[in-house]
Amino acid sequence: MRSVEPMQGYRPSERRRRSMIRRKEMPLWQELPLLLVVAFCLAVLIRTFLVQAFYIPSGSMEKTLLVKDRVLVNKVVYDLRDPVRGEIVVFRGTDNWAPEVTEPVSNSFGAKLGRTIGDLVGVSRPGERDFIKRVIGLPGDKVACCDDKGRITVNGVGIDESYIADGYNSDLNQPPNPTQCTSRRFAEITIPQGEMFVMGDHRAVSQDARCQGPVPIKNIIGRAFVIVWPSSRFTSLSVPDVWKTYAADHPTAAAEGRVPVRRDDPAADAFVLPILFSAALSARSGLLFVTRRRRLRS
Repeated sequence: MRSVEPMQGYRPSERRRRSMIRRKEMPLWQELPLLLVVAFCLAVLIRTFLVQAFYIPSGSMEKTLLVKDRVLVNKVVYDLRDPVRGEIVVFRGTDNWAPEVTEPVSNSFGAKLGRTIGDLVGVSRPGERDFIKRVIGLPGDKVACCDDKGRITVNGVGIDESYIADGYNSDLNQPPNPTQCTSRRFAEITIPQGEMFVMGDHRAVSQDARCQGPVPIKNIIGRAFVIVWPSSRFTSLSVPDVWKTYAADHPTAAAEGRVPVRRDDPAADAFVLPILFSAALSARSGLLFVTRRRRLRS
């Protein structure tokens, strides 16, 4: 059998280095558009599947959230677990939910094009039925107001809501109105399967489940977990201690067989997230994390 002698002086590593030296670098005028395209694609993926920024336009969550605050919303958390009482969530309202804040919208071609592009990268106004409220009741819970101390009750237990500032609660003496949430009092309601009962922290102005009805859990967009702007108000939006105590004493809702998942196919995230992670690693280190600044109805 004939042997093959190795090539004299063959050094693969040096050859590869010489090839790299000879290869011309991409000019800046070509590289910059490529980076912008990568940044745009990352922004769309992040906004769609991971984190979204929302703008607070009204005072229905004061003083927890103030007008012009900006919050980050985790969009995948409820694909992994159920909502928890006391959490602040962003959701799409049903047909029963009337917009609390309406603004004129230009229908010119330029305005429509700008809204379309902005919606992709997360710098646009929302639909009229996006709201932000606090979860009060889960499927099977019995929610009512009020007990002898003027508190809401969940399954007969009074809740001391210390996060409601003095003067921000609704009128205890005003009779209930089925079309307006101006009264603190409302009849007991049993939350249907697959739905949740939500309320704003500024009960005197918030239009919420008291008069507009529960909301399907599948309508949740995500959980608001931190205030990011203005910087002076940077803080996490954790579950209040009163709800943690209640959860410890009542770990599940009264009914069984809840349908908490927001998406029909959570496996879609398992396919998309590795792609997103790979794209992030391949992007240049100078690219900035971009999230959606989106105005919502609170």
